[in-house]
Amino acid sequence: MRASVLSPGRQLTVETRPVPRPGPGDVLVQVSAVGICGSDTHYLRHGRIGEHVVREPLILGHEAAGVIVDVGAGVQSSRIGQRVSIEPQRPDPTSTETMRGDYHLCPAMRFYGTPPVDGALTEFVTIGSAFAHAVPDDVSDEAAALFEPLSVGLASIAKASVRLGDSLLISGAGPIGLMCAQVARAAGLSRIVVSEPDEQRRSQALRFGATDVAVPGTAIAPVDAFVDASGAPAAVTAGISALRPGGRAVLVGMGADTMELPISLIQNREIVLTGVFRYANTWPTATRLATTGAVDLDSMVTARFGLDELSEALNADHITGHIKAVVYPALSRYTEPRPDTRKAHS
Repeated sequence: MRASVLSPGRQLTVETRPVPRPGPGDVLVQVSAVGICGSDTHYLRHGRIGEHVVREPLILGHEAAGVIVDVGAGVQSSRIGQRVSIEPQRPDPTSTETMRGDYHLCPAMRFYGTPPVDGALTEFVTIGSAFAHAVPDDVSDEAAALFEPLSVGLASIAKASVRLGDSLLISGAGPIGLMCAQVARAAGLSRIVVSEPDEQRRSQALRFGATDVAVPGTAIAPVDAFVDASGAPAAVTAGISALRPGGRAVLVGMGADTMELPISLIQNREIVLTGVFRYANTWPTATRLATTGAVDLDSMVTARFGLDELSEALNADHITGHIKAVVYPALSRYTEPRPDTRKAHS
């Protein structure tokens, strides 16, 4: 099979590797589409994210969809041919965190495209059968790949503990900020404000769920909850300051390891501050939102590439108006119109 491999020297090459064999409880998936995440781009540009360092050749990519083509021992053969969205996690089933239901926090987690675990920017991958989620025929491969960032949005809004009619401030209108806005709209929030410095991204936020947009530094009427999807210290401080007493602040954006916070304000208003690290048990909800049209994932895809064009895909964030890039591992270069893959394998 062909795979795009990132070297420790931050060079990308396409290599030929053996097709993996599914182990017990696993399925083998032929990858149809892979979304590009900011973390993939970060590994290319910096070679590390925190303690995760690219010390040996690594296949990037964790937002993936495909078709099951083989199964390991203990998995029903009827799954072969099934279209799936991949939840790119392999937790230790015996860890304390997994046993209590927080498998995404498992210290022994093996997560796609995170050193030293290879990801999905290749033609075939294996994953535990329970983490290969069936996709309805009316959901495209591109949308199915984006169930992963949608799950980050779902986890973020769940952490915000918002209720029908509540108000929310989101800082940052990148892909995760827009996912949060879509989920918040689907959850019935009455006011969804997105703070974003880029004018075009503010327009996109209004398209994808925001009721209001603001330029950072603008005064915001008090809100019930705040989600930071920017990682910018000034945005975090401003968002916390905009909260009503008893409000919740959720940090999901990747920012600096340390930052100053308005501790007196947090104490005096009894604000709850929490983080989000990935997700757990979100795929069923993601599937329902996509199939009912409560969220629009297809329209978030603004650029498409073949496997040999991965460097371009990873740098597509420089394109004006860009939201999400999708790579087709079966193609060397993406030259044809977007394929209608919704019923291609039914």
